[in-house]
Amino acid sequence: MTSLILVTGGTGTLGRLVVPRLREAGAKVRVLSRQARAADGDVEFVRGDLDTGAGIEAAVAGAEVIVHCAGAQKGDGDKARTLVRAASGAGAPHLVNISVVGAGRVPQDSGLDRAMFGYFGSKLAAEQVIAGSGLPWTTLRATQFHELWLTVARAMAKLPVIPVATGTRFQPVDGGEVAARLAELALGSPAGLAPDIAGPRIYPMADLVRSYLRAAGKRRPLLPMRLPGKAAAAVRAGANLAPERAVGLITWEQFLAAQVSA
Repeated sequence: MTSLILVTGGTGTLGRLVVPRLREAGAKVRVLSRQARAADGDVEFVRGDLDTGAGIEAAVAGAEVIVHCAGAQKGDGDKARTLVRAASGAGAPHLVNISVVGAGRVPQDSGLDRAMFGYFGSKLAAEQVIAGSGLPWTTLRATQFHELWLTVARAMAKLPVIPVATGTRFQPVDGGEVAARLAELALGSPAGLAPDIAGPRIYPMADLVRSYLRAAGKRRPLLPMRLPGKAAAAVRAGANLAPERAVGLITWEQFLAAQVSA
């Protein structure tokens, strides 16, 4: 395996897990970074910015596959356009994109919807740009990562009282399992919209928070709150879940135990 694979967001939560899996498979890996970095072993770093387009043409040059892990709460459609424009001028690389379960099912009708759940709309916009690019593509939708929920729970635990959205449920999945699947897709043929990947269990938001508090040895009162808007209603109805794709093996409790003992 000697294909050159570019990973955008290769130093982020998911990308840093994808890179070693690609290397283990024998791929040559280049990482797009907003900051200048020295090579790490045989992993090449190229400086570029998907928001401005600076350095992106050099980053995609020679890449046969691009694994697009870079993302934010908003603006992912614009980032995807910048990437597609550069990739289209560099041949026809296979674009492998990470998205979120529920993209297209969580409404973005109002400012309130976008303020609270704009991540779903941002990911859908990137999906649409990539699917319409004319390039070979694969998109994998995943539920929220354990790693993300850990960050959220840690931040919430700093509050004297923790607000929790009533009726909302989540199906967190291990980032390493998503990375393994994304690497597998990158090493394969373009698949279009791939089957979702979701965690093994569905939890009410309050249970996720309580589990963290127990694992961390903290006590905080929880304040139930009903979120307004169409997006919140869709999430309460399970738009962000994929029970039929509960293929992840590592539970939230197992993940927490490993984090606490580390």
